[in-house]
Amino acid sequence: MADRKAFTAEAAIRADVFLSERASMTRSAVKKLADEGRVFVNGAPVKAGHVLRAGDEVAVEIPDPVPTFAVPEDLPLDIVYEDADMAIINKAQGMTVHAGAGNYTGTLVNALLYRLHDLSGVGGAMRPGIVHRLDKDTSGLMVVAKNDKAHLSLSRQIAEKSAKREYLALLEGVPKEEKGHIVTQIGRDPNDRLKMAVLPAGKGRRAETYYFVEEVFRDHALVRFELKTGRTHQIRVHAKYMGHPVVGDRLYGYKKQRFALSGQLLHAFRLTLTQPTTGERMTFEAPLPAYFTHVLEILRRES
Repeated sequence: MADRKAFTAEAAIRADVFLSERASMTRSAVKKLADEGRVFVNGAPVKAGHVLRAGDEVAVEIPDPVPTFAVPEDLPLDIVYEDADMAIINKAQGMTVHAGAGNYTGTLVNALLYRLHDLSGVGGAMRPGIVHRLDKDTSGLMVVAKNDKAHLSLSRQIAEKSAKREYLALLEGVPKEEKGHIVTQIGRDPNDRLKMAVLPAGKGRRAETYYFVEEVFRDHALVRFELKTGRTHQIRVHAKYMGHPVVGDRLYGYKKQRFALSGQLLHAFRLTLTQPTTGERMTFEAPLPAYFTHVLEILRRES
């Protein structure tokens, strides 16, 4: 909970100058808080340059310090497989993988710290064990490293494309080709910093995806995707690029959605990799979540 400090102005002075003296803060820190709506004069939020009058009541909210490490939390966690080197997790839709701005609890990392005795430290104190990620509203399989040697091996497998990651997605419409190979450049959308986009040659980073149509419905298709690179939102961006965005995708999909969903129908259903110590080739699968299969059942009845 934020700490609120209050003072009374004694003369005409800028709010940032006044608070830098009274609250022992830098003017840049006061400006940041004012921009966040945390500086008040007589109960109303003001900008850092607001000129005070004698008798004005000045208050500032000091937010809690940002944690520098993740803490264990007892959260639901589906562990598909575990050995001394790694754990395979079936991540639920709606769970963020690791902490980010303003989101420091309820993540997969918090759950892992509670359930597993060891996690690699390569990713740092806020991302222990995390080798790769899934979007918050994408469900399915992830591998987590339990020691640094395993982390480096698993990261190398993903970088060198020897680890195979396969997804199932329900798309709007039906692709013309039953299978295809998409290669583009993906980077931050210049018109919307919250989104990624396919960019012209020479910009962004190479993104490579294979797709295979598994089942066709009247106005939709169930498509299997295989990643060769791991760019942010890659499948969702490439699905939009195909002209067939993922059903339920509020960021890249249609504004009007037929089904009441909490997120996109995109599931990491199969993961194949090499066990870091034994060298054994291993494949793991996770069934589609119930909300996903429910939509498929509706579409099958209609087709």
